Amino acid sequence: MAAGNDVIRIVLADDEDLIRGALAALLGLEPDLDVVAQCSNGAEGLDAVRRLAPDIAVFDLEMPELDGVEAARRLAGELPIVLVTRHARPGVLKRALEAGIRGFVPKTTPATKLAAILRDVHSGGRYIDPEIAAAALTGDACPLTDRELELLRHTLKGGTIASIAAEVHLAQGTVRNYLSAAMTKLDVTTRHEAARRAWQEGWI
Repeated sequence: MAAGNDVIRIVLADDEDLIRGALAALLGLEPDLDVVAQCSNGAEGLDAVRRLAPDIAVFDLEMPELDGVEAARRLAGELPIVLVTRHARPGVLKRALEAGIRGFVPKTTPATKLAAILRDVHSGGRYIDPEIAAAALTGDACPLTDRELELLRHTLKGGTIASIAAEVHLAQGTVRNYLSAAMTKLDVTTRHEAARRAWQEGWI
């Protein structure tokens, strides 16, 4: 590949090694694209972006450490970010757009089409896969507050009431009250059920 200012430098983060390697190889065949780092989780992707200052980042939606949406939120305004996903849950697109992502594509997207999308996004465009957009339109509105969602996110990761309280700097009783309110809104009997429902809807 020829070097030069016309080459788009990409940081790629995906926790599935085979998919990440294949995608990097395919994008590397494009004369104007250069994958400068391959990362296996969101935290590595965040670090690589800040170390290497690429032109664009391609993040998997669901990764260890930080998922693609949270990584995008922390990098908001620093560079264009495209999320790729195997399965887009309804509420995820809204969260992703709020985090500032510029592209949202399924992993079934052909590499040549993804390359074209990356060029367009790099030039200031935006691309949302039509099927993902349609799924988002049919999803239920989230009835939960930001704080309830935050605590359910910790619950989904396996946190206990005590550990969640320490993490978010709230009293354990306050955490229980928030989680109880979320359970009532979602008509479930345990905080773990509430967390699973919120995840399935793409709210967390």
